[in-house]
Amino acid sequence: MSSALETKVDRRTVMKGSLAAAAAASAGTSLLAGGAAAQTPVSPAKVGAIGTPMSRADGPLKVTGRAPYAIEHPQENLAYAVTVTSTIAAGRIVSIDTAAAEASQGVVAVYTHESGIKINVPKAFFEGGAATERFVALQDDIVRWNGQHIALVVAETFEEATEAARLVEVEYERRDGIIDAESVAVPPPLETMNGEWGDAPAALASAPVTVEAIYTTPRNYNAPMEPHACIASFVDGQLTVWEPSQWPSGGRQVLSETMGIDFEKVRLISPFTGGGFGCKVGPHPHVSLACAASRELGRPVKLSLTRPQTFTGYGGRPRTHQKLSLGATEDGKLVSIVHEGWNETAIDDLAFEQTNAVTNIMYATPNLRSWHSIIPTNTVNPGWMRGPNETCSAYALETAMDELAYKLKMDPLEFRLLNWADEDPQHRIPWSTRRLREAYAAGAEAFGWSARSLEPRSMREGRELIGWGMGAGTYPVLRTPSEAKMVLHDDGSIEVLSAAVDIGTGTYTILAQTAAEALGVPVERVRVSLGDTIFPRAALAGGSQLAGNQTGAVHRTALAMREQILALAVGEANSPLRDARANDLLIENGLVRPSRRPTGGIALADLMKAMGRERLEVEGNTYDPGTSAADRDATGRSFTQMRLPTSSGRSAHAWGVHFVEVRVDEDFGTVRVKRMVGAFDSGRIYNPKLAESQWIGGMIMGLSQALLEEGQFDPRDGRVTNANLADYAVAVNADIPDIQAISVGEPDYDASVLGGKAVGELGMIGVAPAVGNAVFHATGKRIRTLPITIERLI
Repeated sequence: MSSALETKVDRRTVMKGSLAAAAAASAGTSLLAGGAAAQTPVSPAKVGAIGTPMSRADGPLKVTGRAPYAIEHPQENLAYAVTVTSTIAAGRIVSIDTAAAEASQGVVAVYTHESGIKINVPKAFFEGGAATERFVALQDDIVRWNGQHIALVVAETFEEATEAARLVEVEYERRDGIIDAESVAVPPPLETMNGEWGDAPAALASAPVTVEAIYTTPRNYNAPMEPHACIASFVDGQLTVWEPSQWPSGGRQVLSETMGIDFEKVRLISPFTGGGFGCKVGPHPHVSLACAASRELGRPVKLSLTRPQTFTGYGGRPRTHQKLSLGATEDGKLVSIVHEGWNETAIDDLAFEQTNAVTNIMYATPNLRSWHSIIPTNTVNPGWMRGPNETCSAYALETAMDELAYKLKMDPLEFRLLNWADEDPQHRIPWSTRRLREAYAAGAEAFGWSARSLEPRSMREGRELIGWGMGAGTYPVLRTPSEAKMVLHDDGSIEVLSAAVDIGTGTYTILAQTAAEALGVPVERVRVSLGDTIFPRAALAGGSQLAGNQTGAVHRTALAMREQILALAVGEANSPLRDARANDLLIENGLVRPSRRPTGGIALADLMKAMGRERLEVEGNTYDPGTSAADRDATGRSFTQMRLPTSSGRSAHAWGVHFVEVRVDEDFGTVRVKRMVGAFDSGRIYNPKLAESQWIGGMIMGLSQALLEEGQFDPRDGRVTNANLADYAVAVNADIPDIQAISVGEPDYDASVLGGKAVGELGMIGVAPAVGNAVFHATGKRIRTLPITIERLI
C-alpha cells in the first residue's frame, strides 16, 4: 500500500526559449520564428528543424495583447449589430414589433423575417458542401429552438444596438416541440454508421461472462474565450469578412453561397482564433446576417454574439445515449460486442456524434454488431467539439471494458492486452502503425500501475478514498491535399504563405520549422503568413489533420524551391556558382556551397543580389498526379476531398492511453484528480513542446468533461439554463493535477508526408472513462452518466 501512495509523477517543466518579435499585417498575419528551446547543444543548421521543441511564434503577440483578432481590425464608418433571439423552442412568430427599436437613439436599421433580406441556404457538409448547418436566419416565421436568431438591430454604437434590441417585442404561437430526446422512440439506424460481423446477439446470449449497461453524456459546449464574432464589409459586389475561423477556405465557399455571389468575390481573413475546439469550422448564421446587413447598408458591420448567445448560436457536442453489451469467455477473451447509440440533432438539420466509432476498431472480437441513430429535437444544431465521435464512444467502451475486467477479476490493463487487435477488425486490413502496446507499457511504468490493488475501496489515506483507473482511445488519421507558396526575398528571408490558420496549436511555428529544415536555412529567417483566402488553398484546422496536411505541402514546396535555387545558381550568368553543377551544391544554414567544402559558401541574400533578382516564388502541393482542377478547387470548398484513414490500404490511426489517480472525500463525496499520465502514439512529432501542450490540453478538457461540464436546459421551453461561464463549469487551474504526457510514436508515412499522426484530439479521448474507472476503484460505485458529480456519487 505504501508504495502505491508514494508513487509520484512530476509535471514536466516548460522549456524556455526566446522568439523574435513578430509583426502583424492586414493581409493575414506574418510571424517570424526564432530562437531554440533545446536543452542540449544543437548545430546551427539544425536549430529550429523538425523535432526541435521551439516555443510558439505567436506567443509574444498574445501575451502582450498585440495579436490582432478578427473583430479588432478598424474600419471606417463601422456599424454595430446585435441579434434578438427567440424565447420559445417551437412555434411561429405571430407578430414582431420593431417600432420602438427603430425609434431608439443611433439605430440604423432593424431586420426581421418580414424585411425581405435574402440569405440562401448553403450546402452542408453531409451534402458534400462546407457548411456546418443548413439553417439561415430571418427567412421565415418558424421558431425551431429557444435562442434562434429572429431579428437583427444595427446602430452606430454597440451600446445603442444593445439597448434597441431590448425594445423589440415578439408575439409567438407556441407549438408542441421535442425538447428531450430521451422521450422519443429511437428511429431506424443510419446504415452508414453501422458495423457488423459474425452473429453478435447469439454469441452474447451464450457468453459465460457478460456486462450490459447504459451510458449517457450531456450536452457539452466548446466555450472558447473568444466569442463568435465578425466584421463584414460589402463594397462594390466584393465581400470581405474578418472572422475567427478554423477553415477560411471553406468559410469563403459558405458565404459565397449564402450571399449568392461568386467565390472569387469573397475574401475571408482570420489571423488568429481565440479558441475553437470545433465550433469555428464554418461561418454560423450570425455571419451571414452581418454580411446581409452590410450589403443593405453599404457600410461595414460588426457583430459579436453575447456569451449566452454562443450557447445557442452553435450547439456544441450533442447529448448521447449508449447501450453496450460485452460478452467474454471465462479466461477473458471477448466473444461479442453489441452496441447501440444515438445523439440528438436539430429538427431541420443533421449532426452526428458516432457513438460506435471506437467500438468497431479497438479490440478483437469474432462477433460485433453496432449501430447509431439520431433523434431530431428542438435545439440549435449540435456540431463538432474536440474529439468528436471518439470521445463519447471511448467513454462507453472503456467503462464497459473496466466493468467486464472486474467481473472477470482481471487487471484492466491485462484484459485489454488479452484482446489486442492485430489488424483493423472492421476493415480487415493491417494497421499503418499501432504503438498502443508501447503506450500501455510506458504509461503504466510512469504511473506505477503495477502497485495497484485490484479490489475497490482498498486504497485510502485518512478520510480520502484513493482510486486508480485507466482508459484507452484512438483517433483516425484524416488527410486532405493542400497547397503552399514560398517566396525567397533578396535579403535572404523566406516567406511561407497559406490560407491555413493557427488556432493556438502552433501552425505558425511548425510550418517555419518545416520550411527551414527542407530548405536548409535558419528558422529565424522564415516568416509564415496565414489566415487569408488570398493565399493558397488549405483544408480545415479540425480532425487533427492540419499539421499533417500543411507540413506536407510546405515540405514539398521547400524542396522545389531548393531545386530552383540551385538551378539558378549554376545557370545564371551573374551567379558566382555558375561553373558548378547543381548536384555538387547544397544549402546549409542559409549558405549555398559545394558539398565537398565543409565550410564557407555564399549567403542566399548575396546570391540573389548577384543574380539581380528581388524575389523567387515557388508553389507546391500534395495533390496526386493528374488531379483535376475541379478536385483541386474542392479541397478548399468542401469535405469531399478528405481521405479516410483506410484510403492507403492500411488503417491509419493515432493511439493513446490514460492513467488517472483520484481522491474521493469519504464524507462529502467530492472528487479530485490527483495525477494523470498519458502515453500517445501520434507518429512523428514535429515539435515536442507543442505536441505536449496539445496532449495536456486535451487531458484537461477530458477531466473537465468527466467531472464538471453539463449543458442544462429547461424541459418546458428548451432554454439553456446555464448559458454562461459562471454556471457552465469548466476546469480551471485549481482543478488540474500533476500531468505527464509521453510520446511513444514513430514516423508513419501512410499517415502523412512527414510521418505525423493526430495529436490535438487524441489527448482528450479516454480521459473520462479513466476518471470514472478510478472513481469506481476508489468507491466501488459505478457512475455511467457524465459528469461525475457529488449528487450522482452519494
